[in-house]
Amino acid sequence: MWAIFAFFSALFAALTSILAKIGIAGVNSNLATAIRTVVVVLMAWGIVFLTKGQIGLANISKKNWIFLILSGLATGASWLCYYRALQEGEASKVAPIDKLSVVLTLILAFIFLHEDFTMKSLIGTILITIGTLIMVL
Repeated sequence: MWAIFAFFSALFAALTSILAKIGIAGVNSNLATAIRTVVVVLMAWGIVFLTKGQIGLANISKKNWIFLILSGLATGASWLCYYRALQEGEASKVAPIDKLSVVLTLILAFIFLHEDFTMKSLIGTILITIGTLIMVL
């Protein structure tokens, strides 16, 4: 099931780039990010209440809160940078560079989460990096 969700994540991320590039024309990138964020917040809380997920709110540990807040700050910084890049650059060049997050995630997961970094991971990382460079140069 995770692979299906991952595919749809990629599909919606692709749509995000195209829709944002059209929607950001003539709009301050920070304002556009704020509008997008409000929509995401409303949608996320709507799904939480629709699925009765709010019941688990009391069970979140202090550690979970800290890391979820840090993750939120990283997401916000990513979105602000992405929208600024998208406003100034071509979506076909901004999106591939943004997807270098895959490479960085593999490296950070190896360092901080002690996940396996196999030969397959190394080859994939190199290929993604080369592919990104080919697309943006």
